[in-house]
Amino acid sequence: MNLTHHEQTPHPEHPFADIIRILGKGKKGSRPLTQEEAHRAMRMILANEVLPIQLGAFLMLMRVKEETPEELAGFVQAACESFHHDALSTHVDLDWSSYAGKRRHLPWFLLSALLLAENGIRVLMHGSEGHTAGRLYTANVLPYLGIQPATSLQEAQQQLEQRRFSYISLEHFCPKLSEMIELRPILGLRSPVHTLVRLLNPFNADYSIQGIFHPSYRSVHQQASALLRLDSAVLKGEGGETERNPDVDCLVQSVHNGELSDELWPALFARRHVKAEQLDPEQLALLWQGKIHDDFAEATIIGTAAIALKLLGKADNQEHAHQLASEYWLKREVTAFSVG
Repeated sequence: MNLTHHEQTPHPEHPFADIIRILGKGKKGSRPLTQEEAHRAMRMILANEVLPIQLGAFLMLMRVKEETPEELAGFVQAACESFHHDALSTHVDLDWSSYAGKRRHLPWFLLSALLLAENGIRVLMHGSEGHTAGRLYTANVLPYLGIQPATSLQEAQQQLEQRRFSYISLEHFCPKLSEMIELRPILGLRSPVHTLVRLLNPFNADYSIQGIFHPSYRSVHQQASALLRLDSAVLKGEGGETERNPDVDCLVQSVHNGELSDELWPALFARRHVKAEQLDPEQLALLWQGKIHDDFAEATIIGTAAIALKLLGKADNQEHAHQLASEYWLKREVTAFSVG
């Protein structure tokens, strides 16, 4: 007997459907993913084993409920497995995320990172650009310092060997995550990708420093770092970048040898500065060269470097870290960068 349309054998369920069901089964039936489930989900996404409609549903369900530390850790583990670490032999001291872009101030944190590099600390910076309109992104600013972003992890390795600093865009080491970040203007919202990319560590650096915009994400990053066994410092950075705003108190939430700690770094100025009317990237090189002076910018550079130095164990306390960063700044090689 022939089967009617309604009696035909149903299609087998897609393997990713289970992930969506866990997240979307209503207020009482849904739950967060375990770290293992999150790892499996991201591994499937990065392997292009998920349909576009499933990816959209997954990203928005995650956005509505917000990520747990376990989910972030699982996502990051899956992403890092795709980086082919075996081909990368360079030792990196500090992994520095740069995904937000700047809107109110110039990215002075770039000079903090270069200051550390000039003093023997290898810094790998990674980020993405263009996903949010009206912002100034790291990749677009580096040429003003005579630095070209790397276009592969191998080129980043060469740059790290040559000058102890390299910047690489996400598209060049995890293109699938880069594609997902670009969905923001289509979906109208940020997604978990904007969070997890800050925890990526392509070279397995000893330490990670991460800037966030929403304070509630600071502890989530901290706890995820602990699950990943990554020594890190997380701060509410200026504009969401990994940059200390010297005009306000800065709470740094860290992980060291599995131990979580919170530390308040006080504001460096009594009154807030007025933001510049326009952002001119050429000022980065001019400030480094000593051709212009800017109290806010210098305090930002030194203050951000100080947090990194304490994280790296180069200083025992805030005062020592700030003193060391100030010495680095005063002794910098002013001919290191050229404008243009």
